[in-house]
Amino acid sequence: MTPARPGPPHAVTVVGIGADGWAGLTPTSRAALCDAQVLIGASRQLDLLPPECTGARITWPSPLRPAVAGLLDTHAGRRIAVLASGDPMFYGIGRALTETVGAVRVLPHPSSVSYACARLGWPLEDVEVVPLVGRPAARLAAALREGRRLLVLSADATTPGEVAALLRDRGFGPSRMRVLEQLGGPQERTTGETTAEEWTDAPGDPLNIVAVECRRAPEALRLGAVPGLPDEAFEHDGQLTKRHVRAATLSALAPAPGELLWDIGGGSGSIAIEWMRTHPSCRAVTVEQDPVRAERIVHNAERLGVPGLLVVTGAAPAALAELPQPEAVFIGGGLTVPGLLDDCWAALPAGGRLVVNTVTLESEALLADAYRRFGGELVRLAVSHAVPVGGFTGWRQAMPVTQWAVDKTLNPLSGADR
Repeated sequence: MTPARPGPPHAVTVVGIGADGWAGLTPTSRAALCDAQVLIGASRQLDLLPPECTGARITWPSPLRPAVAGLLDTHAGRRIAVLASGDPMFYGIGRALTETVGAVRVLPHPSSVSYACARLGWPLEDVEVVPLVGRPAARLAAALREGRRLLVLSADATTPGEVAALLRDRGFGPSRMRVLEQLGGPQERTTGETTAEEWTDAPGDPLNIVAVECRRAPEALRLGAVPGLPDEAFEHDGQLTKRHVRAATLSALAPAPGELLWDIGGGSGSIAIEWMRTHPSCRAVTVEQDPVRAERIVHNAERLGVPGLLVVTGAAPAALAELPQPEAVFIGGGLTVPGLLDDCWAALPAGGRLVVNTVTLESEALLADAYRRFGGELVRLAVSHAVPVGGFTGWRQAMPVTQWAVDKTLNPLSGADR
């Protein structure tokens, strides 16, 4: 068969390739690789190419991402083909290349996730994909839900064992696991097929995906998908925004994908952690001056599946000076520190949100003044719990929380601007 001619010329062509190697490529992909003067990829991918691909073969250095721009500049003016696993635009090198080069020509191959769903009989739209390549395994914890189907993109042969250990540790030991290796290739196989608590398999092929059918142990704490996790989900010393107030606070902060939160006076980190759990792309920085509490926040974040939470040990507002601009700010402590409220407000862009909670009269007076000057919404949150009263049951009210929430779009920086 005569190979198809390459499409329109591009500085870089990205070709997806699977475990089936050259045999699984389309004529268009083969033509692009044969036409390239420079071939860049992982060594295992380059080894799949036949001799008729005569371009200079270059293995990606490690770490890969920082090397992309320099490597492409070195070969500027030459026809470059980059090899990628499966679909380059699905957790692949395609993103780094488009962000570096701009327009690139992409020739995708079926992704390992598509192969896995085909083998398992799982509808792709019902599956959550959790990438652990270059990411901590603790990220998996945020995806654990009763009955959920997960496909974990493994970093190497040790990932299945790490997944099994995490499932056991987070109360999902009864979850069923399977490991799918070398998908689409001649050495494809499925191993495991047991529960996480019974997992004893030795590391197998490094090119694998872990399929998980989540089952929660009866005694494990149930963690919902919306803000307002049980207080027991967090280790704390009493400095914790309690469940019902926390849910109201996250509602006022209104997290959206990709946004960054400043959590001032982190305590146990509950606000920042639940912010990040709303979407995998949500980011947060929590500022806590007590080093013991700061370390506890790190532990809580890892346990609850958001190990990317940045914890700054220091006092605000000084600790805020070098932080990236946030879309939202929550002040849960330190409101009476001179300049803190003004500095947080000034850091917000147009459309940013500021939410402040307080329980003291001194801080409440500051919020009343801010509400008078800038508007927004000022509310009092009061929660009561049923408790035994002798042989009967009565209400015990928790300390009420005053909350001020304001949108910078609707409320300029100063009273004069209003």
